[in-house]
Amino acid sequence: FVAALLSELDHPRRRAGLRPETAYLGGGTPTALSGKHLGQLLEGIADRLGEGELREWGVEANPATFGRGKAGIMRDAGVTRVSLGVQSWTPSTLATLGRDHSPEQAEAAFATLRDAGFRSLNIDLMFSVPGQAPASWRSDLDRTLALSPDHVSAYNLNYEEDTEFFERLRSGEYDEDPDRDAGLFEAAADALGGAGYEHYEISNYARPGHRSLHNAAYWAGADYLGIGPGAFSTVGGRRWRNLPDTAGYIAAVGSGDFSSLATEAETIDDAAFRSERIALELRTAGGVSLEHLRGRGEEVASLEAAGLVERCGPRLRLTRKGKLLADPIAAGLL
Repeated sequence: FVAALLSELDHPRRRAGLRPETAYLGGGTPTALSGKHLGQLLEGIADRLGEGELREWGVEANPATFGRGKAGIMRDAGVTRVSLGVQSWTPSTLATLGRDHSPEQAEAAFATLRDAGFRSLNIDLMFSVPGQAPASWRSDLDRTLALSPDHVSAYNLNYEEDTEFFERLRSGEYDEDPDRDAGLFEAAADALGGAGYEHYEISNYARPGHRSLHNAAYWAGADYLGIGPGAFSTVGGRRWRNLPDTAGYIAAVGSGDFSSLATEAETIDDAAFRSERIALELRTAGGVSLEHLRGRGEEVASLEAAGLVERCGPRLRLTRKGKLLADPIAAGLL
């Protein structure tokens, strides 16, 4: 698997004309690899991309799958940012989410990363988890702040089709409550904002100098190249997904048949690009360019009158009240 990833990264057609500024290893649990294989992968990426030329190199980490050894491997390879998938400090919430680590393991993992000297550390949290009380969420925020991470991502649980959570929602075992979501969202904004974190995107908070450069590039519409099974890429107005089957992916790369890797290919025309910019840029503190909203003057005026958006120079951004309705506001502007 590691050899296939590096072989794809070597292929000229994958990297033609691209000079990456950021790299991100995730969309899974990279730290589940053995120390040997994790080292091979990270060193291989560094050799091919020139880790000293990257402005940011991030890796996702599961608290239950690494210790000092793997932390040192990541640091020595040149990784600058680690995102720790804590999700919650409450055992019952972790059990509902199916997480395999304890709060104590997560705290020890964070200390290990701090001791290893990484430049920037993020903690991922989840709210609106079934059975999660408001007091439990506030406790999660307090325990996170006690560790002083450089960045916090606080995500509202979404019910995706073809998942156990979605089936339980459909059966009535779980429920969705926008008012509850709003209360927990505001609790996060108050706690993290009050502690000096900048709320620079709906789900993301950063201390000065610690915004995620990689994610910011997505939100701004930059090209990106995805490597590995199921990875998405958007380059030069064309988007595709790699074959979402690990065995098939390894076989295709091994045979040299890179043309069979691309699936679900589409062209991102001007209208699609504009729609994506509205949906993504509106979520950020900088807001969306008014150029993308030409012909939407009536809708914008209505949102302004309701106190949901405000103009900031050539851009339109959400107010605190508007952040609670980001998705429907974006949909109304498309």
